[in-house]
Amino acid sequence: MNKQPPAKKPPHHAAKAPASPAKHQDLEVKDAQIIFNSVWNELESEYGRARLHFPKELILLGGAPGAGKGTNTPFIMEARGLTCAPIVVSSLLDTPEMQRLKDSGNMVGDREVVSILFKKLLDPDYQDGAILDGFPRTFAQVECMKLLYHKMLQLRAEFYNTEHRALFRQPIVHIMMLFIDEKESVARQMKRGLEVKDHNEEVRRSGLGQLLEERKTDMDPVSARRRYQVFKERTYDALQSLREVFHYHFINAQGSLSEVQQNIIKELQYQSSLELDPRTFDSLHRLPIASKIVEHARQELVKRLDGYEMDEPDLFHKVIDFIEDHIMPIVVHHAITGIANINSEDPLLNNSVAMAMLIDVFSERGYHASIDLHKIEVPESFDLQTGHISCRTKKVWRIQIRFKGSEIRRG
Repeated sequence: MNKQPPAKKPPHHAAKAPASPAKHQDLEVKDAQIIFNSVWNELESEYGRARLHFPKELILLGGAPGAGKGTNTPFIMEARGLTCAPIVVSSLLDTPEMQRLKDSGNMVGDREVVSILFKKLLDPDYQDGAILDGFPRTFAQVECMKLLYHKMLQLRAEFYNTEHRALFRQPIVHIMMLFIDEKESVARQMKRGLEVKDHNEEVRRSGLGQLLEERKTDMDPVSARRRYQVFKERTYDALQSLREVFHYHFINAQGSLSEVQQNIIKELQYQSSLELDPRTFDSLHRLPIASKIVEHARQELVKRLDGYEMDEPDLFHKVIDFIEDHIMPIVVHHAITGIANINSEDPLLNNSVAMAMLIDVFSERGYHASIDLHKIEVPESFDLQTGHISCRTKKVWRIQIRFKGSEIRRG
């Protein structure tokens, strides 16, 4: 009788292997759907579906501890034209129980975070836009953010042909990540802790000023490193997963403040295709944007000027003579101010081609020229019996030439 070989026992470590990150994230996604549905049902019950007016623009500001979120938030607000104070999620979670969790370097439960934040976003003050500092920080919160965005789109479609349409605008979501490495993060946290401690000691001594929050993680290098690791393992990865859905901006925050802010400006430049409602964009897109017009402007100017010389030399030289004899003497007299205004009734300017030549010539020479036509009614005769006044129309071309004036010191 043949015996079956005994089944091999799994390696000792296999029995204790933790769930894979992918399976862990799957669980969080399922949890997020439960969390979101629960919170959303509460919102509909409390506010009513027609009053769920979320901000037009959301900037999800994330960053390593000490990366400068608080320092750069006013600059980001100015760049986007936002006037309401940022929503600092950690400040919303101010119950004693939540405070104990934060002090130990842990995070508050996802449902509590999502619920309190979504209600805050319905504040009318944030209708145009809001900066969220510290959300999302987990994969469950990431999924809730995606679900919220889809709900916002759904509500917009639902109310588009109703009287509420203006309150449900095309949403836009930016992810802005300020990144520094662990060494820099710990150093900045410790520096901040010392500065806050010194400040508070002076306030207590003098009785002047306001006490600042003393974070325990800013006083202990071990806690500071742990806080950074939590950021890298949870928040950073969570926000990275949103880059396929929303507009993602990665900012190296280890440079100087001016360097970081220049990077922010570049990242947040206005892009109509991203921000306008698709219907509005479709109506406007056939008009060229300025950057496309100027992209090859110099080459096109050269082509036109060479064309004038070869195809219409007589008219071209009349324009050059007119500029040399009648305009440049006045321009020279305004070399300090950098702006000259010339009135002319020369019939040459009735020719639209000549006018185009004049503007192109000044452009090639480094000036900015503009021409306006003013029509003046000049009385010619008066009928004593009827009182009728006969007038002729006098054309006056007003030419303005602008250029960089002299930098001579005044006073």
